Parts: sequence; C-alpha cells; structure tokens
Amino acid sequence: MYNPYSGKGKIAKNEKYIMEKLSEKFEVNLIRSEYAGHMGDVIRQQGENYDVIVGAGGDGSLNEIVDAVMSLTKRPRIGYIPAGTVNDVAHSLYIPRKIKKAVDNIINGKPFSHDVMKVNEKYGIYVCCSGLFTESSYSTDQKKKKKMGKIAYALHGIKKVFSTPSVKLKLSYEGGEIEGQYAIMLIINSRYVSGMRMNKNAVLNDGIVDVMLVESKKEIVNLAAVARVLKLFVRGVKHNSKKKVHHFSLDKFRIDTTDSTVINLDGEKIGAGSFNCQVVKAAVEIIVPKKEKLERVVKEI
Repeated sequence: MYNPYSGKGKIAKNEKYIMEKLSEKFEVNLIRSEYAGHMGDVIRQQGENYDVIVGAGGDGSLNEIVDAVMSLTKRPRIGYIPAGTVNDVAHSLYIPRKIKKAVDNIINGKPFSHDVMKVNEKYGIYVCCSGLFTESSYSTDQKKKKKMGKIAYALHGIKKVFSTPSVKLKLSYEGGEIEGQYAIMLIINSRYVSGMRMNKNAVLNDGIVDVMLVESKKEIVNLAAVARVLKLFVRGVKHNSKKKVHHFSLDKFRIDTTDSTVINLDGEKIGAGSFNCQVVKAAVEIIVPKKEKLERVVKEI
C-alpha cells in the first residue's frame, strides 16, 4: 500500500517494478491510498490476514500504518519504502531511500522489534512534539513540499519563528515533576528528527524515550530561546545549556498543558492539550538491512 501523493509521485512511477519484485517472494495485494486514513482503515479490517504490510510514503504514512498495526492482536511485520520529504525513520534504521534498494531490503532484510509510543489513544514511532517549528510538518503546503522538499519546511518555520507562543506545561513522571514555559517540547525515539541527527546513540528497542524541554522566558518565543532550540537540533539531545535545556529518559509520564497546545505525533497533528505517554517496548517489527552497524546503534548504552 502506498500514498501516491508522497514525495514527487515516484512510487506510482515505479509501481510495476515494485509489484513484480515483491511478487517473487510474496503473494501481493496492492492498495493505493484514496483518502487520509485509508491505509489505516484497510489494516484494521484486513491486517491480520497478512504476514507483511509493505508501506510506501513519508513518515506520516508510516505512522498511519504503525497506529493501525498496534490495534491488531496478530501484528504483521512492516516493510517500508521511504518516499517522503524527510524520511527520518528510514534514516534511523538505515533503510535505503532508493526504491530498488528499499524493495531489496524488504525481500532480504531482517525484522527489528521497534518501540512505539502511546500518546493517549494514538500510537507513534519516533517523535511527539509541540512548540517552535513543530507546526511545519503538517501545515506546509503540499505543492511546495513536492517542489521544494526540505526547503519548504524551513521557509515555513522561519516565517513563524517569532510569532510562536511558548508552551506552558508540567511534566510528571515517577519520582518527580517539572513545570514551566518552553519554546519546544520534544519526545524522541529516533536518531533523526526533521532531517537532523539529534540522537546518534538512540536505542530504539529499550522501552525508553528522550524527553527534551527548552526553556523560554517570554510569552512569545524570543531570539535566545530560538538559539537554544537550534543548538539542540545541531548538537543533539546530550547537549545541556546552563540548565535551560532539560533532558529526561522515561518510559511513562504525563504532560499537562493548555487546551490550545497542539500535539504533533510523527509529523501529524493528533489533537491538542494534556496527554499521557507510555512506551510500548519492541511493539512492532520493521524489516531492516542485515548490517552490523544497525546492531551497534540499537544495543549501545
């Protein structure tokens, strides 16, 4: 199944090749996404009849597949052909972004049990966030994304940078809590976020996520807070700037915030306001390359 609107339509152009190659190993049924949520609907209705769900699209499409697979008692493996603008999950798992190599990975790769985040009643695989820059992934014009790629996200983010309100929230977890006003809230289970390698030592199957809170003194995010956020993206989650950047490694927690605080899960807007987050350890199997360096990444720490 695939989203014909992801990327620049390259999956549709290569549909025949993909089907022929996958048919060499699997009995294949093709589903073209016809509306938002279509792939998820199909998986919830028919997913337990299949051993592997092969999805092609961007990180949002993969989120739709993961969310639906998590609703099943018998969860099929996931094969992924990255075809989006950023493809953070593919970067993190070393899944090739060239179609022929991605298809070969599905045929010859190995299953990796990946953690999943449960955010209220929705499931996500790699990032949940709110605040500065986080609106860009779902509000950037689709035509601009197709034409300009990552630059479209950057330009949209720059336009909004000094009109973004700070996020007021309280993080509660076993053994403590922190409350304040922040430029950005990031919950990360990935090596890459927004195309940046934010957490090179991320362990993607340990049942723990990294929670990052970047302080903001002003009601509207100011230059100092922007600089801290940019430094975080460039230098990564281990960076801590004079107690203005807070880092937690957690498996279960709650975020209490205002009803106007929009929550972004894997690049998609899923609602607004307070939420509970729990990591479901090694919840879905994704087919990844047979590479030793992937094993080093997921076993570190």
